[in-house]
Amino acid sequence: MRKYEVMYVIRPDLNEESTKELVEKFQNVITANGGEIEKVEEMGKRRLAYEIKGYHEGVYVLINFQSEPQVVAELERNLKITDGIIRYLIVKDEK
Repeated sequence: MRKYEVMYVIRPDLNEESTKELVEKFQNVITANGGEIEKVEEMGKRRLAYEIKGYHEGVYVLINFQSEPQVVAELERNLKITDGIIRYLIVKDEK
């Protein structure tokens, strides 16, 4: 298994319950497909460097996990089709 890191930005106009549901949803995508979550860091609402889809701020979430490459493909597919996600980035952790 390889180490990965995903950071995604959730729309700031969602209520706290919806935000928690999205965080849990993506954790479940990782674990249901055989990945292991090492750390989840909810960084809270922060100002964006530039406007994205009409938003000036967003809720940042960082997840470090280990998995096979097909889990990353499934996670990326889910991030793309979820309306509450403004932006995301998945990178392989080379540490």
